Amino acid sequence: MEVESSKQKENKTMMAQHDHNPDKKRRRKIICLGVISVILALALIFLILGLTVFKAKRPVITVNSVALSDLDFSFDVARLRVLLNVSVDTSIAVKNPNRVGFKYKNSTALLKYRGDVVGEVPVPAGKIGARDSMIMNLTLTLMADRVLSNSNLYSDIRSGTLPLQTYTRIAGKVRILFNIRVVSYTSCDLEISISSRNITKQQCHYKTKL
Repeated sequence: MEVESSKQKENKTMMAQHDHNPDKKRRRKIICLGVISVILALALIFLILGLTVFKAKRPVITVNSVALSDLDFSFDVARLRVLLNVSVDTSIAVKNPNRVGFKYKNSTALLKYRGDVVGEVPVPAGKIGARDSMIMNLTLTLMADRVLSNSNLYSDIRSGTLPLQTYTRIAGKVRILFNIRVVSYTSCDLEISISSRNITKQQCHYKTKL
């Protein structure tokens, strides 16, 4: 029985390795296709969840109450001017309908008289948890020096009714795969009776957008 030469053994080894190469390549292709399929399936699942269950929703602002906490009015005959102090307490609820937290930035609640800003109060930045609500109690005080220059003031006082408007804007973001910016507004048109010192008419408006 002849003993195989070293060259013959080497040739057989190379042939065996060559026979296994197609199998290795086939397995690699199958593994790569499997990984790609899993990645695509996960991406599709996240997309569906992002468009349905986790779809970004606008925060909802509702006005719980608006009350006149202070109204002082008098004429300064010597200086021919009106002395007017007004404070309005407003309570608003901000509801986050999302399944993730809503972070909102620093903002300012405004008190307006015929379009002019006559009072303001800061609304500090914060966070509202998933599907949670936050109550904000704000006091808006009229700054007399801002309203006295308005030419409509004297005629409104003579009529006995002072028209004011509260305005609050809350802007922030929710993170669902990526940050989504959301903004919500509320404003209330008020008519204040100077003689009875109360709010005789109130109409609130709401607006939200992504």
